Amino acid sequence: MKKNTLEAAQVRSRIYYIGSFLAVGIFAFLFAFPLYWIITGAFKTGQDINSATPVWWPSEWTMDNFERLMSKRSAPVFDFTIFGYTIAGPTVPAAFRWLLNTVFMAVVSMLITCLTAAMAGYVLAKKRFWGRTILFSLIVCAMALPKQVILIPLLREMNSLGLYDNIWAVIFPIVGWPFGVFLMKQFSEGIPTEMVEASRIDGASEWRTFTDVMFPMIKPGVGALAIFTFINSWNDYFMQLIMLTSSKNLTISLGIATMQGEASTDYGLLMAGSALASVPIIIVFLIFQKYFTKGITMGAVKG
Repeated sequence: MKKNTLEAAQVRSRIYYIGSFLAVGIFAFLFAFPLYWIITGAFKTGQDINSATPVWWPSEWTMDNFERLMSKRSAPVFDFTIFGYTIAGPTVPAAFRWLLNTVFMAVVSMLITCLTAAMAGYVLAKKRFWGRTILFSLIVCAMALPKQVILIPLLREMNSLGLYDNIWAVIFPIVGWPFGVFLMKQFSEGIPTEMVEASRIDGASEWRTFTDVMFPMIKPGVGALAIFTFINSWNDYFMQLIMLTSSKNLTISLGIATMQGEASTDYGLLMAGSALASVPIIIVFLIFQKYFTKGITMGAVKG
């Protein structure tokens, strides 16, 4: 009897394993297929792309799409104004300038957001002060507030600061991301308070306590937040569309969108730009995937 029960349990376990494997494989295929289609489409000829029947693999690999992307427009690699004088770098393809703008925006947003959110989360988790609960409640409420609701005030604010049509007009609104503060508070609460008190007894300042005690222990959360912030800033097309207008200040997604014709669409060029724009995100995920996975797991355990 026990043998039959054991065999039945093993059969159920195998069925569950096979079913789970198939389900994960199907979902992985569905998520990965658009990326595969974009990357292969970037190297297809116009005949393959516009074929009535789908061409799953390029019949002829070509770089024409990337050549058109790089030759359509040009822009200085950098330019800034100091005391009324404008300093501009050498002229490069506009797509390269757009990619630099996007990388700069995403990296700076990621660094500033991780630093400010980690400090704010530490204060909300380990400090006791009047209005702490109210402040955290406002942050949680702000997480449910759509960005479109505050878009007009943000636009007027950036305009009054003289930052409209400047890459910083996209960076600063992302830095105040309520989700980052919430995530870092949850991670900071998992650190024993005794460790913070011990560092104070040893004479460590608040900054030393944060950098030497708290920050190393919440690194998984910072890694997860870094990926979230990078992807969020990279994909925030609507904010970029409202804040940026000049061709030299566009991001890669906006720049590619401006290359679409009114009567026809060059899908090969669009796929080449999309493939180029996906490279930095893939690199960042590969760098931070260990912290990302660990951060998601710790967040799930905490509930």
